[in-house]
Amino acid sequence: MIQEMLAYNKEFVANKGYEKFATSKYPDKKIAIVTCMDTRLVELLPAALGIKNGDVKMIKNAGGTITNPFDSTIRSLLVAIYELGVNEIMIIGHTGCGVQGMDAQEMLHLMKERGVDEEHISLMRHCGIDLDSWLHGFEDTEAAVLETVDLVKNHPLVPKDIVVRGYIMESETGALKSL
Repeated sequence: MIQEMLAYNKEFVANKGYEKFATSKYPDKKIAIVTCMDTRLVELLPAALGIKNGDVKMIKNAGGTITNPFDSTIRSLLVAIYELGVNEIMIIGHTGCGVQGMDAQEMLHLMKERGVDEEHISLMRHCGIDLDSWLHGFEDTEAAVLETVDLVKNHPLVPKDIVVRGYIMESETGALKSL
């Protein structure tokens, strides 16, 4: 499958398909969106919000939430604010998220089935990594989004003039509910 994508890429570049996507590194709308990596949102979310290439900074991860005040998503938001001019942040969860109800023990079991040694898992724990916490999901999407909004709003490195709001997107229709 990757080979097919690489072949397509060569044609795309040769045919100058990239020209319609030309923009700068600065988001035109000065907005950053933190959302889920769910495949249903790849085209639906931009279409439902009327955004195009260059409008916003889009940061995606599993669940569209932030669980640690010093993870890579916060780092990306700080870069967006201080280096790229973002002044509004949208945290967008969605219905039917795969992270909702995710169980750390089940994931560890699946890792072992795929060949990850128990020794490596034990080493992580020995180094102080709480795998049960790190690999947990959430039970309530709305509560998870609100928790992330609160974390960003009250982060010591995020300026107080940054607007941070939370939303839930309906995964089938794109309808957005403000929290």
